[in-house]
Amino acid sequence: MAVDAADAAQIRSALVRLRRTTGLPVAFGGLVESGRRQVRISELSGTATTALSALAVTAGNGLGGRAVALSRPCAVTDYSVSRQISHEYDLPVAAEGLRSVLAVPVVVRRRVRGVLYGALRSAQPLGDRTLSAAVAAARDAEQALVLREEADELLAAAAPGPAGGAAWEQVREAHAALRALAPRITDPALRDELLRACGLLVAGDGPVPGPRLAPREVDVLACVAGGATNGEAAERLGVGPETVKSYLRSAMRKLGARTRTEAVASARRTGWLP
Repeated sequence: MAVDAADAAQIRSALVRLRRTTGLPVAFGGLVESGRRQVRISELSGTATTALSALAVTAGNGLGGRAVALSRPCAVTDYSVSRQISHEYDLPVAAEGLRSVLAVPVVVRRRVRGVLYGALRSAQPLGDRTLSAAVAAARDAEQALVLREEADELLAAAAPGPAGGAAWEQVREAHAALRALAPRITDPALRDELLRACGLLVAGDGPVPGPRLAPREVDVLACVAGGATNGEAAERLGVGPETVKSYLRSAMRKLGARTRTEAVASARRTGWLP
């Protein structure tokens, strides 16, 4: 079954952080397959073989399956002899030479979406600091996945229709919400993807020749267009009210507007807002 490339990229990024922050030499992981109770191992980092590649781990089986079933981190000091887990996957684990292994579920909206593993090739306890660092890497992946889900839902809810009317107002609300989400995404590629999606909600072919607005100025105007006060816009964008005022004043000056309403109307007329 095909793996969503953007979601797989989040797992890959989390594994890089896991190795860096824990010091574990091997990390691997994957996503829960849609409609199935199993994780497909798709990402490998620091492995010496391909024994674990594309391995399907069923919920409840092995260490990762136990983490999925319990929705919590699990670890063993010596995988092959541990009595805490079942042993369906001993052969590929042994082929890679792994002994001490941890598995951390990636949980999005109370549903396990994937698993991150970290491992040593020697049998020694994995301390609390190591486990905490692995959990933090999983939390990063969770945040990125939930933000992407929210963006997809907003785009799906906003089916552009003729300008004006309730349908177009919904598009405008979605545009403002997506613009507010973008700064919270730490992955540059994912953030750019989201901003490109915002552009699809703007009528026409984008901004016409004229004043060039900074991204944050557009963010503020999108909030104002939805009826937000400066304080509400500040909370939504994660900045201070004075910062919002500064961006708004700058946008108004560039657009030649004397009021907030004029600024929004001008931004829509020139293609900066839907």
